[in-house]
Amino acid sequence: MTNPPTILVFDSGLGGLTVLREVVAARPDAHFAYVADDAFFPYGHHSEDEIIARVVPLMGELIGAHDPDIVVIACNTASTLVLSHLRAAYSVPFVGTVPAIKPACAQSRTRRVSVLGTKGTVKREYTKALIRDFAQGCEVTLVGSPELASLAEAELSGASVSDGDILAELAPCFVGEDATSRTDTVVLACTHYPLLLDRLKRLAPWPVDWIDPAPAIARRVSDLLGPRIGGIAQAGAEMIFTSNRVHGLSATLTPFFGGRALA
Repeated sequence: MTNPPTILVFDSGLGGLTVLREVVAARPDAHFAYVADDAFFPYGHHSEDEIIARVVPLMGELIGAHDPDIVVIACNTASTLVLSHLRAAYSVPFVGTVPAIKPACAQSRTRRVSVLGTKGTVKREYTKALIRDFAQGCEVTLVGSPELASLAEAELSGASVSDGDILAELAPCFVGEDATSRTDTVVLACTHYPLLLDRLKRLAPWPVDWIDPAPAIARRVSDLLGPRIGGIAQAGAEMIFTSNRVHGLSATLTPFFGGRALA
């Protein structure tokens, strides 16, 4: 490729910005298009069949419009449901986001890990298969949060979100009686959740390791694209909402794009 590569990052809302931030840092030579499917947000309120029927044709439209060199599905729900359908339908490479159960269980000292995700992600067979394959003897607690993604979205948009509301979603992750047997690792199995990481750390009843898959996703994207072809791309970045609304959050969103101006 002689032109800067184009990377399309897709999520149901703003959570995928946590993945975008790492990919931008890994590939400053690229042009970025971030697509938030806010017209269908949150995905957790839709059936599996509805999400597949929504995302597969929508992705075809986005590929036609942006001609990406690679697509990042920065959403656990979409990745666990739709990735195989997308790879069957389109030739562009896809990188998905799935619960980081393998690295979490590999590093846990107390052998007690919690997976904090949406209700859909934690009940999905894909997630259960990851536990069967990679738990390595750990006790894994699945916590399906009904509201945390929406709370993260609200806070990023400038709304006030109470500690109590966040703690209610977080508390079930923490199990065990003493330091040798209680949860010591929490997998953030929704890309929205790292938006609240500072508050999650502050509200946690005891310190744990928080596993965010975004850095590993960025490394995978960079590996697939191959060596950089130049310095920092001069092109800006695009922020697209499927609802066609104007985001009005430029100052808030710009840091996720590495300081680039948003088209």
